[in-house]
Parts: sequence; C-alpha cells; structure tokens
Amino acid sequence: MVTVSLEPTLWVVSVLFLAMGLYGSVAPQALVKPFGVSLDGADARTEVRAVYGGFGVAIAVMLALAAIRDDATTEPIALTVGVALFGMAGGRIVSALIERGRVALYPTWFYVAVEVLGGAVLVAAVS
Repeated sequence: MVTVSLEPTLWVVSVLFLAMGLYGSVAPQALVKPFGVSLDGADARTEVRAVYGGFGVAIAVMLALAAIRDDATTEPIALTVGVALFGMAGGRIVSALIERGRVALYPTWFYVAVEVLGGAVLVAAVS
C-alpha cells in the first residue's frame, strides 16, 4: 500500500487549482481553446472566469487553509475536493461514452488522468 502524506498533497493540489484559477481569470479564451471553445462575448468570458477562475481560486484557498490549520476540517476538505475531482473525471468519461469515443487524447483524456490522479492522492492521504 502506498502512503500519501496529507499536508504536501494539499499544497500541491492547491497550487494546481490556483494556477488554473488565475489562468482562467486572466485568459479565459486561452484556457478553453484546447477544447475548441470560442468565447464570443462578455457573458461567455465571465462564465469561464467564474467556473474555472473563481471556483479554482476558492478551492485552492480551502486546500491551503486545510494544510495550514491541520484540524478537524482538514480531512473532510481533502476528501471533498478529491471526490469532486473524481466527479470531474467521471463527467468527462460519461461524455466520451455519449460522444462514442470521439474525444481527443489531449485535452480530454489528459485531464481525466490529472483529475483521477488528484482525486486519488487526496483520498489516499485521508485513508
């Protein structure tokens, strides 16, 4: 069995969410370009800034607080974010099935792997 240390794991995943959040906030079109999405209008860019930007930064902050505080909230936060990452990967997998596998290795399957890995290390760290 592989042992995963919780605090460093929280920091690594926090930094990744922070990077996504900041990138999504300052360059929403660039963030979604690999998916073939065009953000034609302020509302579309606002949506990406909210979901990828604001949400990513909020998750990063929660993970960082969990790492710093190391109290009764630490493990539930890690578990919640880990399960959320599994949910993201699951959504991509379901979509790939609906699309009959017509999704590209990058970005779709690359992000499935990143999300499954992130979810797995967070869940393993609290187990």
